[in-house]
Amino acid sequence: MNLSVSRLTVALLVFGATANAAPQLFGAPPFGADPDVLTQPGRQIVGKERFITFDIANDVYVLDPAAFGITDLQFVNDEVGNLPTGGVNFVVLQTTDNDANPATPFGAGSAATLIANALTDPGPSPGFFIYFNSGLNLPRLVFSTDLSSADADLKVVARMTNLLGQQAALPTFTESNVSLTTVPEPSSLLLLSSAGILLAGYAARRKRARS
Repeated sequence: MNLSVSRLTVALLVFGATANAAPQLFGAPPFGADPDVLTQPGRQIVGKERFITFDIANDVYVLDPAAFGITDLQFVNDEVGNLPTGGVNFVVLQTTDNDANPATPFGAGSAATLIANALTDPGPSPGFFIYFNSGLNLPRLVFSTDLSSADADLKVVARMTNLLGQQAALPTFTESNVSLTTVPEPSSLLLLSSAGILLAGYAARRKRARS
């Protein structure tokens, strides 16, 4: 198959799978701009996340499996005390405080530690979690190199700016809000957008011709 045709096919699959949703595409390696993070001892937490609006009822995180080293998604949304001991790699953590350090703002590191302590039987498991940051007062999406390790490096992928103060929104996230799909390169997305504009124009001309 021609390479440009292949890329366009992937792009169509991405947007076809989310035809009634706004896909939030994440296709770059999480530590691509900070490669030294992975060689430093101890947990490193990298911010520089994307600021987005996310409509839980309609929108989808489209995550590239090659970029994040994940081949399938095992989703769970619950309080930390109800998390399974393993077999998950996308966690929506409804717990929003750290009993061990109640005076410490609940951030990505606190959430990652709670998840790691709960996952006692997964083996090395790169994955994602959504948590509610008490200092910023909004939810964020985070990638972890190993959800089962309290020392794993973390990359904050996105903060959901439209959900400011909406801690109660966490339980409404579902597996339908996540898709593990190859993300097309920007050139393919541009090609797809151009094709869409041309098709829309052609349809409009046909409609005028029939009227």
